[in-house]
Amino acid sequence: MSQSAKKVLPLAELAELAASAEPNGSKKRVLVVDDFDDAREMYAEYLEFAGFQVETARNGAEAVEKAQEASPDIILMDLSLPVMDGWEATRLIKQDSRTRDIPVMALSGHVLAGSENHAKEAGADEFVAKPCLPQDLENKIRGMLKPSKAKGKP
Repeated sequence: MSQSAKKVLPLAELAELAASAEPNGSKKRVLVVDDFDDAREMYAEYLEFAGFQVETARNGAEAVEKAQEASPDIILMDLSLPVMDGWEATRLIKQDSRTRDIPVMALSGHVLAGSENHAKEAGADEFVAKPCLPQDLENKIRGMLKPSKAKGKP
């Protein structure tokens, strides 16, 4: 090998080079909405480790605001939230032209008869009962983000 082929880059340069090699926006953005700190942080950390860019929100009002500002690729919405519950937040997200095409996966620990139907009536694209293993959640997210399932997007 020639001397120039053995050039060692400092760590900062390697990170910059790796970042520039990825096309802008190549990481899918997930908004995790849950008022329970441990659940929110666990899902966020797992999804970041799995290669997603993650934003978090603690209540429905914050979720609506972050959905408008950050334009996530998908929203994981707990339904039992303070300030504004996940049902209302989902309705508002789906009624807003800026956010209506963002898939919403409703998450709930209160799985009663009709919960899934009510979530879908509010605009949720998917319903998942909690607790849910992070790997199962990741698989559902990846399935929902496949281009063939994207609504209104080329």
